[in-house]
Amino acid sequence: MSSSVGNAAHEAALPGWARAVNAVSRLFGVAAAALIVISIVVVCHMVFIRAVLGQSSIWQTEFVTFSLVAATFLGAPYILLTRGHVAVDVVPLMVSHRARCVLFAFGYLVSLAFCAAFLYGAIPWWWEVWEKGQTTSSMWRARLWIPYLSVPVGLGLLCLQLLTQIVLVLRGLELPFGLARDARL
Repeated sequence: MSSSVGNAAHEAALPGWARAVNAVSRLFGVAAAALIVISIVVVCHMVFIRAVLGQSSIWQTEFVTFSLVAATFLGAPYILLTRGHVAVDVVPLMVSHRARCVLFAFGYLVSLAFCAAFLYGAIPWWWEVWEKGQTTSSMWRARLWIPYLSVPVGLGLLCLQLLTQIVLVLRGLELPFGLARDARL
């Protein structure tokens, strides 16, 4: 059986709410990748405008900066879902499955607390920009609420993805750190 078939069967066995959170995380991962690709095209456009045509750029630098920050926040839940982040699993490989579950829950709860605190600060920050109608100081005058929205939206979904992973591991529907019960050093 191929791993994609195995992954599809595993995903189908998850509760509906977990499948929904995972699907939104995947969608945001695609959006983040698209933002990165669009940023590359815009940088190429900016180089052409400056180097070949000898003109100044107006919006490109801000667009690329905002797009890459948005890609970071919107793509974070997907990275968590796919375990694409940097992980050192020496300690989990040295302990029992039960201890792995405890270690996993503790680490993810700390991460959840940090992300929730960050989200708590990001919502009023975004709201203030929205309410005041703030724009960038450049000639482009981009409305700041648009790129700033990626911070609370990405953090909110990251919190949901962290919570989903915790619940799935504690219910035995996922393996902590993706390690099999008998995995040992």
